Amino acid sequence: MHYPLSHIPPRPEKPRTSGLTMVMDKGLSTREAEDLLSTSADYIDFVKLGWATSYVSPNLQEKLNLYRSAGVPCYFGGTLFELFLIRGQLEEYRRILQRFNMEYVEVSDGSLEMAHDEKCAHIRTFAQDFRVLSEVGSKDAEKIIAPYKWIAMMKAELEAGSERVIAEAREAGNVGIFRSTGEVRSGLVDEILTQIPAEKILWEAPHKAQQTWFIKLIGCDVNLGNIASNDVLPLETLRLGLRSDTFHHFLPK
Repeated sequence: MHYPLSHIPPRPEKPRTSGLTMVMDKGLSTREAEDLLSTSADYIDFVKLGWATSYVSPNLQEKLNLYRSAGVPCYFGGTLFELFLIRGQLEEYRRILQRFNMEYVEVSDGSLEMAHDEKCAHIRTFAQDFRVLSEVGSKDAEKIIAPYKWIAMMKAELEAGSERVIAEAREAGNVGIFRSTGEVRSGLVDEILTQIPAEKILWEAPHKAQQTWFIKLIGCDVNLGNIASNDVLPLETLRLGLRSDTFHHFLPK
């Protein structure tokens, strides 16, 4: 840092196991990815190529190379897994992951109906060759899942081989763990945390108010995802108490 300040909460160096930041790449150009990495690589733990944008990105391999060279793991959005699954092309998807030398794969069921036992079977299969992140929750705002079901699904997916479970919110932050207004379903989050370790959950929280809420609840080392590329440094200042929203949070009472 460029100057000393007291009462700044410590943040672990990369590779971190907590305090993770997952950035959503919704179609950045190569130059934009270079600019992002030049300012923020130290604060980014994953980049997700949102939903199926990788299918239409003309600069896909070049961007993957950029992220890897900066020490930032990259993975395809879970919707791409679902698109291959519903077409009966999972083996082809596996070959694509291998062709692009992907370390991580996201397994989700946010856009299709799937028995949870089947989802866990896919997690176990992919975990043999990849590091799995699995997403829990529906992209359908009308589909409300009871807290005990969230907990049961998260437990089962971690036991099946998922390294972390992602709590669904979409890039808009208005489904899953959030109400349509963007307000956190706080009772749901509290119940989940009674059963699932915080370090095993990556909360999708694209908006500043949502990020602030989780930092105040869990601490600066909460795992947060679906962060916009231009919000990486602002999020880090929230984590460190360097923004008005968390200004007093880490100071002595």
